[in-house]
Amino acid sequence: MGSSNLFSPVIYSLAISLVLTILFEGIFFFIIGKRDKKDFLLVILVNSLTNPVVVLFYWIAFYAPNWNPNIALIPLEIFAVFTEGFVYKKYARSLKRPYLFSLAANAFSFSLGFIIQLIWF
Repeated sequence: MGSSNLFSPVIYSLAISLVLTILFEGIFFFIIGKRDKKDFLLVILVNSLTNPVVVLFYWIAFYAPNWNPNIALIPLEIFAVFTEGFVYKKYARSLKRPYLFSLAANAFSFSLGFIIQLIWF
């Protein structure tokens, strides 16, 4: 596959994944009753940093010979949960259990993304 053929789906995937992740985790933030504006912005910022890393490494695993991207997704998601949880613990004001919030928000977002993939792809 040529680099231009590879570049387009990766960029598209990065953009769609980031937008949906921020949307879903933002919705989750409000569903659980959080209203702190700075914490909401923190959720957006943290996901803007972790989501592209996860998606990019997923694509690397997808195109790498002898790699299973679905298995690679497990440590990538663990990375996201712990990284986000660490940042929430350090900076969030209203998240009393930051790692649990990170785990639940990521599970919520991942589940909705999985359902969307099943429906549209």
